[in-house]
Amino acid sequence: MKRDYYEVLGVEKSAPPEEIKKAYRKLAVSFHPDKNPGNKQAEEKFKELSEAYEVLSDDKRRKAYDQFGHAGAQAGAGGFEQGFGGASVNDIFGDIFGDLFGGGGGRGRGGAQRRRRGIPGDDLSTILDITFEDASKGVEKVITLQKTTTCETCTGSGCKAGTSPETCKTCQGRGEVMFQQGFFAVSRPCSECRGTGSRIPNPCAECRGSGTLRKRTQIAVKVPAGIDEGQKLKLTGEGEAGQNGGPPGDLYVGIRIKPHEIFTREATDIWCDVPVTFAQAAMGAEIEVPTLDGKAKVKVPEGTQSHRVLRLKGKGMPFLGSPFRGDQRVRILVETPTRLSKEQKELLLKFDELNQSASHPMHDSFFKKVKNLFE
Repeated sequence: MKRDYYEVLGVEKSAPPEEIKKAYRKLAVSFHPDKNPGNKQAEEKFKELSEAYEVLSDDKRRKAYDQFGHAGAQAGAGGFEQGFGGASVNDIFGDIFGDLFGGGGGRGRGGAQRRRRGIPGDDLSTILDITFEDASKGVEKVITLQKTTTCETCTGSGCKAGTSPETCKTCQGRGEVMFQQGFFAVSRPCSECRGTGSRIPNPCAECRGSGTLRKRTQIAVKVPAGIDEGQKLKLTGEGEAGQNGGPPGDLYVGIRIKPHEIFTREATDIWCDVPVTFAQAAMGAEIEVPTLDGKAKVKVPEGTQSHRVLRLKGKGMPFLGSPFRGDQRVRILVETPTRLSKEQKELLLKFDELNQSASHPMHDSFFKKVKNLFE
């Protein structure tokens, strides 16, 4: 024998619809199968609660139940799709369990309404090649790419001028159709309107009703000074066009910097190697070196050793979004001459003889370490 439906929900026979709904919500959350996996007793309890609510939430079936009992409720049944007070089981579950089980009310009438609000366009990404100097000073480039854009003829509606969409007759504007599967009524997107809830009887001749067109588009990209390899610029709204009035996606532009013939980069500092002669390194000299701003003079101190690094303050890359700049590092390379003439060799030998009394800090330090190693 089936239990009394009012007893199942724990309410009085005179309880108003809101109290019945509140009681069902509270009990259904406790006995829902998702919260009680493998618990047959909870599953049966949940089915009993759902059956009781299906009847008592429908005015016509409730009156029949109050007058004739369970037989009257079955005789007045209109099926799951129109049960639960005119709402489908999916509407109830979307309302009661959406937040609890992560559904967010995406099914039932709420889901159809969300679909009709429009679908956002997809994001796009591309690569932009720039020079080392472009990265230093900033530059504006124009890129060309294929993407979907809103149809200008129909302004994205998909309809011929002077016409408008019609409510889909298959789903009655819900965007979904219901079919019964065992105990539950399951929804799926309407195949006639593709879940939009409407159809276009007179489509735009330009876009054929889609509201969008795919075409070659040119977009200006402002590259800020100081940008580095691999960084991305976000151009809001420059992605694929949305559908059904949805917002467009974004465009992400990845930066690729071409290698420079002279300079290399480390964060905001730039480096360059500058060769000097033996005489310049030994006696000191003032030399010209390249910078991003043109040529600059650098003093090479007397007795400079190869690979010594000199600094040019503020001659490096800009800090992104800042007026400040890094430094330029000048690495001195003492160059050994090749293809010496006989006279040059004789002079070098003479110099080497006279050089015995001069200071050789690197030479002396190295051989002192060698001596200590083998003692």
